[in-house]
Amino acid sequence: MTQHTERSAAAAPSAPEPDAQEHTTMPRFSPRTLLSRALSVPLVLGFSVFLPLLVLVQPGTGLYDTALWMQLTLTVYSGLRLSAMILTSRRKLLAGSFWLFVYMAMGVAPLVQAVLGRTPTPVVGARTDLAEAVLLVLVGCVAFDVGSLLARQRQGRARDGSPRTALVHRRRLYLLTLVAFVGSALLVVKLGGPAVFFTSRQEIISSVQDAGLSQADSQAGQAIVRGFGTVPALIAWLAYTRWLVTSRHARRSVMIIVTWLALAGLNGVVNNPISNPRFWFLTVLFSLLFTVFPVSAAFYRVALSLGVIVALIVFPFSDRFRYDDDNYRPLETTSPLEPLTIKDYDQVGMFANTITYVRSGRGHTYGRQLTGAALFAVPRSIWADKPMDTGVLVGEWMGTTNTNLSSPVWAELWIDFGPAGMAAGFVGLGYTAARVDRRCARRAVRRAPPGSLIALTVPLVAGYSFILLRGPLLQASGRVAIAACCIALITTFRQDRAGGLR
Repeated sequence: MTQHTERSAAAAPSAPEPDAQEHTTMPRFSPRTLLSRALSVPLVLGFSVFLPLLVLVQPGTGLYDTALWMQLTLTVYSGLRLSAMILTSRRKLLAGSFWLFVYMAMGVAPLVQAVLGRTPTPVVGARTDLAEAVLLVLVGCVAFDVGSLLARQRQGRARDGSPRTALVHRRRLYLLTLVAFVGSALLVVKLGGPAVFFTSRQEIISSVQDAGLSQADSQAGQAIVRGFGTVPALIAWLAYTRWLVTSRHARRSVMIIVTWLALAGLNGVVNNPISNPRFWFLTVLFSLLFTVFPVSAAFYRVALSLGVIVALIVFPFSDRFRYDDDNYRPLETTSPLEPLTIKDYDQVGMFANTITYVRSGRGHTYGRQLTGAALFAVPRSIWADKPMDTGVLVGEWMGTTNTNLSSPVWAELWIDFGPAGMAAGFVGLGYTAARVDRRCARRAVRRAPPGSLIALTVPLVAGYSFILLRGPLLQASGRVAIAACCIALITTFRQDRAGGLR
């Protein structure tokens, strides 16, 4: 008996390290590899050559100066990087969403605006400020790539080891589900019933004001109530969705299916595209799709590719529900690219305005704006000189009537820390994104447990990154803090059958 046991142990191969296991299980020549090679040339040429050339030949009144040629360089660079994200053999959700945003919001759309000579928000400074803004965006993109390379080199020198796996605790998920229904019910009651969520965003804003949640000097109350009414419902729904997708036991449970259907109906009310900003609904859609398809590299490629089409065609026309019938004005265009001159794509112009604002004598804020975003929940009655949204701050200085303006993360870092601090921030972002994407790809496999927390949170962060990258950060911080609380509530490191998802 002892000899047989020793012989069996000797014959059994030792479990390979995670990296080695990935290498041995991945075939050298696979259909996906051949598909990537077949798509590489038309994809790269389409994003980096044909679409920019199509924009350049459009008739317009734009100036063909340094700012335009630098904008073209940024578009080509981001197009190449987005193509690399689509063609990679491993899903990179955070990096992929970053380059999708940069290509459309900081690349193609501003290039269209430069050629047509139409800007969604006035650029009040000199053309040199606009050229500098484009250059700084490009610097931030290169710094993001540098951070990704540093993460790759560190992974090559040292192994990640075997960190404890974070899982979803089943009973805490039940508690989060209860919180979701209570928070959403409170929001629905405060705003006057479910019907208002199917009218328009303008009606929602009016209901928020009538309920006393919005004040002239503070939006913290509105952010907290709306955050608790939408975020827990989404996270609980994503957790149940992953549970059903990855567990046969869950698909046989009537209670789990009924709960999932109830959460789906709840999200259909509070997180629908009619009553929510388009970037938030994009977060809902992006996170849900990558939760439903947790391991599909083909779907990841299709999603990023279709993301460009959606941003070009669907997104500019999707403001139909922003206003009611009396105030809605259909978008009339004479060019297929003219819709890209709408206000949702004002990021580069607002970055240029931020540069002009600082140089007008206001100076850098040295962390003050980021501190305001981190302490968003502190009311202005307690913190009298609490910083405003960067977009609002610059918009009021410009004298615009509508101060609901974007402030991309490039501008947020630059106004606080200058060009060096901005570059360092993007190195950190690139490093973190690469590390998280790699860990998620290693754990998002078919044998991963249903309660794998990283497979739940990374799609959510990737979807919300569109809002964070667009800014302002103070406006986006409320939902981030509430989501962090929800994730912390359901997290456990104990792998036991009593508390885990089966």
